Amino acid sequence: MKHSFSPGALRRILNLWPPFLFNGIHVAAIASDWRSARVELRARPWNRNYVGVHFGGNLFAMTDPFWMLLTMHALGRDYIVWDQAATIEFLKPGRGTVHAEFRLDEAVLDRLREATAGGAKRLHWFETDVVDASGVVVARVRKQVYVRRKRARMDDGEDPRLAA
Repeated sequence: MKHSFSPGALRRILNLWPPFLFNGIHVAAIASDWRSARVELRARPWNRNYVGVHFGGNLFAMTDPFWMLLTMHALGRDYIVWDQAATIEFLKPGRGTVHAEFRLDEAVLDRLREATAGGAKRLHWFETDVVDASGVVVARVRKQVYVRRKRARMDDGEDPRLAA
């Protein structure tokens, strides 16, 4: 991990990040153990589409980094974690404030650790619903995250595969 922010600091940084700030995306919470997050998208005149509902790009953007960030921080520095693929399905028009919640189960982390223990990569799909104030699902987002355990280094920094 290049940066090691606390969850609270990362939440504040993301809330000031221009793509979130100017599009009405608000990170309401990131748990201190990196196992959950809640994000909201508030309706503003400048973030609605032609027909007056939430712009689909913002519905996707509000969910974009969270599975990678939660997984990366929960697994720690011994793992490489990247976004690999994503899909979004628009189910209903999004109006008002909508939100998405992310909950990273310990069982999922255990499966990722087990699958990557020998250095193999693992692709894992996460699913998140974007929900309006009435509890109606307006969009479903699927994110595929790439996880691989980093290769061990020798004390002198040499890659052990190159040692004689």
